Amino acid sequence: MAHINGYVVAAGEKKKASQPSWNWVLINATGESKALDVDKYAVMHRVQIHARDLRIIDPNLSYPSTILGRERAIVLNLEHIKAIITSDEVLLRDPAHENVIPIVKELERRLPVGNQAHHGQGDGKESSAAHNDADDGEEDESPFEFRALEVFLEAICSFLAARTTELETAAYPTLDELTSKISSGNLDRVRKLKSATTRLTARVQKVRDELVHLLDDDDDMADLYLSRKLSCACSMASSPNCYLTSPTIGSKISRASVATVRGDENDVEQLEMLLEAYFIQIDSTLNKLTTLREYVQDTDDYISIQMDNRRNELIQLEVVLGSGTVCSAFYSLVAGIFGMNIPYTWNDNHGYMFKWVCIVTGAICVFSLVFIMSYARFKGLMGS
Repeated sequence: MAHINGYVVAAGEKKKASQPSWNWVLINATGESKALDVDKYAVMHRVQIHARDLRIIDPNLSYPSTILGRERAIVLNLEHIKAIITSDEVLLRDPAHENVIPIVKELERRLPVGNQAHHGQGDGKESSAAHNDADDGEEDESPFEFRALEVFLEAICSFLAARTTELETAAYPTLDELTSKISSGNLDRVRKLKSATTRLTARVQKVRDELVHLLDDDDDMADLYLSRKLSCACSMASSPNCYLTSPTIGSKISRASVATVRGDENDVEQLEMLLEAYFIQIDSTLNKLTTLREYVQDTDDYISIQMDNRRNELIQLEVVLGSGTVCSAFYSLVAGIFGMNIPYTWNDNHGYMFKWVCIVTGAICVFSLVFIMSYARFKGLMGS
């Protein structure tokens, strides 16, 4: 047997220790954090999950947003948040990531229960008040895994909402500018915004779909009650030492046992209320993105109408120019007829013929031009 990072690994697993290590931060129920640099087999042994579950949080693999409940752990993959939650500790990947650092601080602050009582060093009245507040908080205490899950859900919902706000701030002025001035630069910026909106909508939709999946399946929600399952297992074993394997959660398991006796062990109302709160928030973010996409589509339609109008104007100009060319062709015809070096009798002593030919040709040109313009305007008004 060999000891790695405080836990035991069998001798047959020494070869597995040579696998590439992952950076983790471990946060326990007291809010203390510790950096870990272990391979995936050590993590599997610590939290007792299978390799297929660990692949969900592998950064080299692309998996959609997922929240999986296992016998003794919750495997969570939400965008940059890749974590494993047990009944008394949290393992979080890539603690040095810029978006993960605030989550670690929030976990350290919110996971401990009654920390005012532990850290209160004032006079007796302040300590007594803090102790009473801690006792009141413990009466309404949620299981450890739910407090950790709430921190992660709050972080991802706030992250996506912030990205949506940034996109809205950049998109609406750019779209309004495009409607007032159509240029290649504005069109390129709108194209990039449209692509960014589509990508962000897909990311938000994945998180929303995962919450909907959990809310629609009571069995999946029941799998997330780690403390309840642990207390039930200990009650069935009827072993007085079953709590000694995790002394930091002994009091919590006792409360979970009482809750199990008082209510149905399949009751998921507490988790359902938690998930519904963040479902409403992520659904609101999705609605904002949907509104933005509709605004982009409306702007696109408006630009298409403007371009069609410009195209129609160019077509009308082309008709006018074509009509002028036809009129000029009549005069060219007259000049060509009288300019030919061909003898004919009516050309002798009949100079007035040139005037009449010019008058008739001019009248035909004017009539042709008026007719073509009227026809083109009529067809344009009819939308044909």
